[in-house]
Amino acid sequence: MLGFGSFGEVKLAKHVLTGHKVAIKQLSRQGIHDKGMTEKVSREINIMKLLNHPHIIRLYEVIETPTHICLVMEYAKFGDLFDYIVVKGSLPEDEARKVFQQIISALAYCHTSMIVHRDLKPDNILLDSKCNVKLADFGFSNTLQDGHFLKTSCGSYNYAAPEVISGKWYAGPEVDIWSCGVILYALLCGTLPFDDENIPNLLRKIQGGKYSLKRITSPGARDLISRMLVVDPLKRLTIPEICQHPWFQRCLAPYLAVPLPQLLQQAQKIDEAILQQVIKMGFDPNQVIECIQNRKQTQSRARPQEIMMVVLRALHELTVCWKKIGHYNMKCRWIPVPSIGDQHSIIETDEAIASVNVVKFEVQLYKARDEKYLLDLQRVQGPQFLFLDLCAALLAQLQ
Repeated sequence: MLGFGSFGEVKLAKHVLTGHKVAIKQLSRQGIHDKGMTEKVSREINIMKLLNHPHIIRLYEVIETPTHICLVMEYAKFGDLFDYIVVKGSLPEDEARKVFQQIISALAYCHTSMIVHRDLKPDNILLDSKCNVKLADFGFSNTLQDGHFLKTSCGSYNYAAPEVISGKWYAGPEVDIWSCGVILYALLCGTLPFDDENIPNLLRKIQGGKYSLKRITSPGARDLISRMLVVDPLKRLTIPEICQHPWFQRCLAPYLAVPLPQLLQQAQKIDEAILQQVIKMGFDPNQVIECIQNRKQTQSRARPQEIMMVVLRALHELTVCWKKIGHYNMKCRWIPVPSIGDQHSIIETDEAIASVNVVKFEVQLYKARDEKYLLDLQRVQGPQFLFLDLCAALLAQLQ
């Protein structure tokens, strides 16, 4: 278990073939419906599907069941930036600069893609195994349209721009810039520039732009923050201006120094070593290259009836007994000893049922998004290790 969200749990999982760890966010359909958040969740999923940047959490897959929507996402080993700041108190200037540079790079990509985040804060910035930034949680994000303004007040008060909490119209990117200024302040000081237990007082401080830079010793950082936390959004620094600031330019990683279009072009290059590893698993090289270049995920093109027939044949080979309880749902029983004759097509009552080694499980085929299907196996009874052995054997039969 990695944590809990507004509509469910976030769990750690592992891809069987590669051993690659992922985070699976399980969203309760009932919870989403009860809170009237169906449109919001759908928008978040659609936006995340569009994004492909080294400092933005990847959405690998969306799996839908009758009760849940499961988002299979990139796993960030070191959790969120908020906890990281709490533990360290404040970051050394060079480390804070590196984190800030990566945040701005991800944000520049979002804005270029006509997406505004609107809820930037350390809680929504994750860190991978190398402490690199991964921008996450696009629940309040929205797409930008030329000539159109936004008015929704969203995000956390401490990081929200004055125009947002005042209910004024705003274009979008400028509110993310304000939030980044607050985050940079927090990185360097370990505290927030605007903070008060009394909400009306907090809002007055934000609207008046009242904060102190005394704890920040670096002149460059002081100058950058003071030009980002400007109450008038028209006078606030833009992303290109931040990227040209001397403090930002210092120790800038080479891959972040290249123009954004060139960076995205480099991201499309295929790592030959990784490609060869995938090919060794038995995949067709041309299909793998096509999937990478077009950001397509491998999927079965068969109809659900055909998929179930393949599954039943595989179960037959493994001497699994089954009983149909729905078009795409079966109760199954497996005994890890050779069966006699051809008696495994239905579940029978015999002495084997009482065996301590008998494994009972259910098989359910779900339809996911984009004409994909999920085959779910759920253990009902029997030793867990035997069940895992059976799953591995079934996977081998289906490949």
